[in-house]
Amino acid sequence: MKRQLSVRALVIGLLGLVVITASSMYVALRMGALPWPTIFVTVLSMAALSKAKGSTLQEINVTHTIMSSGAMVAGGLAFTLPGLWMIDPAGSMPISSLIVLSVVGAVLGTLFSALFRTKLIEEEALPYPMGIASFNTLQAGIKGGKGARTLFSAMGASVVFTTLRDYFGKIPALLTLWGGNALIPSFSIWVSPMALGIGAIIGPLFALLWFGGAVFGYYILTPLGIKSALFASMAEADLFRQNLGIGLMIGTGLGVFFKAVASRLSRQKKLEESPRFSFNTRSLGVLLIIAFATLLLALGTELGLVEALVLMAGIYLATYLSGMLTGQTGINPMEIFAILVLLAIQLISKPSIIASFSIAAVVAVACGLTGDVMNDLKSGYLLGTDPRQQLVGEGIGGVVGAVLSVFVLLVMKRAFGGFGTEALPAPQAAAVSAMVGGLGHIPAFLIGLGIGLALFLANIPSATLGLGVYLPIYISSIMGLGSLLAIIFKKVFGSKTAKETIAEQTGLIASGLLGGEGITGVIIAIISMFG
Repeated sequence: MKRQLSVRALVIGLLGLVVITASSMYVALRMGALPWPTIFVTVLSMAALSKAKGSTLQEINVTHTIMSSGAMVAGGLAFTLPGLWMIDPAGSMPISSLIVLSVVGAVLGTLFSALFRTKLIEEEALPYPMGIASFNTLQAGIKGGKGARTLFSAMGASVVFTTLRDYFGKIPALLTLWGGNALIPSFSIWVSPMALGIGAIIGPLFALLWFGGAVFGYYILTPLGIKSALFASMAEADLFRQNLGIGLMIGTGLGVFFKAVASRLSRQKKLEESPRFSFNTRSLGVLLIIAFATLLLALGTELGLVEALVLMAGIYLATYLSGMLTGQTGINPMEIFAILVLLAIQLISKPSIIASFSIAAVVAVACGLTGDVMNDLKSGYLLGTDPRQQLVGEGIGGVVGAVLSVFVLLVMKRAFGGFGTEALPAPQAAAVSAMVGGLGHIPAFLIGLGIGLALFLANIPSATLGLGVYLPIYISSIMGLGSLLAIIFKKVFGSKTAKETIAEQTGLIASGLLGGEGITGVIIAIISMFG
């Protein structure tokens, strides 16, 4: 097999990583959102390597894997740590501790992604819309022909549309179709080519279940609750709905845990019946990495040994949920998983404010990198890339991005005079700081937890349902519309064209729409950062 993790792939990947990581940190702090850089780095890597001697799609795939790995690490830090300085502007955390948190999160995110890869990508065959879009972009860019024209035409239209919307402000980002009243919330839709593309790629099961969760939360639970005096106001209904959605997502995590225990017990029983047992080097390596990460956290941060040990279990479950939700929906709510692991640790310990934000940061970084890794591994699986070389590249990029992210965060803190300001509002971190004290509605969370667990054990994607209940309606509605348009497109043109061809065309158009907005978002972020 040709080496895919080549020296030039590593050099080009790391050079691109510096720019992508810095711009991702800026846009996460400035806007509280983080556009997936996957398609941008795919096109950039293809431009750098496609004409190089002996280059392959697999080498390009590894290059963009390295290039994107720092973006979500930056997002994990930006979505959590600024909240510490919002609570205590004069507070400080040693740079060494910040680096330990970031690097440990990156290493664990890569490690657990390697453990989950086979199940989520091969066995469950989750769509991973960003990974599929990356695969389609590479195939179209290299092969050319009608498929390339279709994808890049859709991508060009998406670039123009997003530029008019975000850079020139000529198109509204939200379209409100119903203004709402005291009983029924307003109905809005996000004007986003990327979201349309994601909805089309993930398919009707996940998209419509997601939208169904939103309809239930906003237009069944809320009006009925207010009318029956279960909720005194719309604000109280929103609090209940959000905590119910969080519970549904975490119920999935409990289900994963119970299934893992049951599977372990079943394997143990088989081992007892069989005289042969071997503790392989892979298992030993995983345990050594986890043990070393635990010691690093206990010695290099304010976390105690028990807190660090519990944190390992929390990160394992959180990264699994992150990988699964990213695969089903293209959304990775890393800061929510960070808060929930923190709340779980608070049940057995009393971490300080600094320790609390340390827990949130390392979980968010691990979850952020897991989402990025799994998208890259999905495109690699479709391309036939060696996953071990991809994971090594992602691990190198993740660690480099982790160290870089710390310094970029501190530079921006000094340059803009702190966080929570008009220049750097860091809205996600502000939400994390508000939730450090606990959940807003524990009964709603527990109800969602029980329902989510039951649905997961019944093989229903409860995490996707919970995401719909939790997220703003404008996000869920555009995803549902994307899926609906894909169904209509296939119905209208499917009778005249082979099913495989129309499915391919739908995927190419969706990938182009998704990629165009992702590319434009990254470019605008870079321009804004230097501006």
